[in-house]
Amino acid sequence: MERNFCSTKSAFVHPNELNRRTAFHEAGHAAAIHLGNRQKQLPPVFFEIQLKRPSLDSRYFTAKVVDGNLIQNLPIAVLESFATFSDEPYQHSCQRAYEADVVNLLVGPLAEAKYVAIRDDEVFNLGLMSFEALHNYGGYSDLEKAEGYLECFIASKAQREEKMQELLEQAFRFVENSCHWQCILSLANFILDSQQEVISCDEAIGIFDRCLEPVALFQKFTRTVSYA
Repeated sequence: MERNFCSTKSAFVHPNELNRRTAFHEAGHAAAIHLGNRQKQLPPVFFEIQLKRPSLDSRYFTAKVVDGNLIQNLPIAVLESFATFSDEPYQHSCQRAYEADVVNLLVGPLAEAKYVAIRDDEVFNLGLMSFEALHNYGGYSDLEKAEGYLECFIASKAQREEKMQELLEQAFRFVENSCHWQCILSLANFILDSQQEVISCDEAIGIFDRCLEPVALFQKFTRTVSYA
């Protein structure tokens, strides 16, 4: 999962600002992979964030989330036979996996879009987030992959478009969740400040856990009070 730099707006963005947008984009992917999958009670998957800092050859730094796809962890035989499965549990497992992967792809450009909206003191809402608009937030390759997923599993173009819109709405709700956004913000800042070439899965999860600690403590407190 890597931000695509061939968007219509990227050429007019200052390098430092584009670096921040890239950090939010990849932090969004990472947060969705860990927090989103956990929220849906899906199995954890490995990922890492690979970074390349500015050098004499390039003003930009690049960041990309490597791995993190649920569908790659399903048996090949299951994927090849998906269309002919009559066993509902197998179909359900595949569907949950590919839908989660698509949502995780869409969260990246949406997180970048929300950062830009906050920066510019503009409204961030689902009505403005068309698939074409996401191309302006480094989402070209993410959308291409997402569409490829759906083409593998849904034959009807109309049904694919309907499903894609449904998953876009799920991704938008994920980004709008205040706890998720705080996790994305914290990881994005860590990406920008860190001098590491690789941010491990455990490091990213540690950042998320620290962000969510106050929420967990509050929930524990309210449960204790309610039972008293």
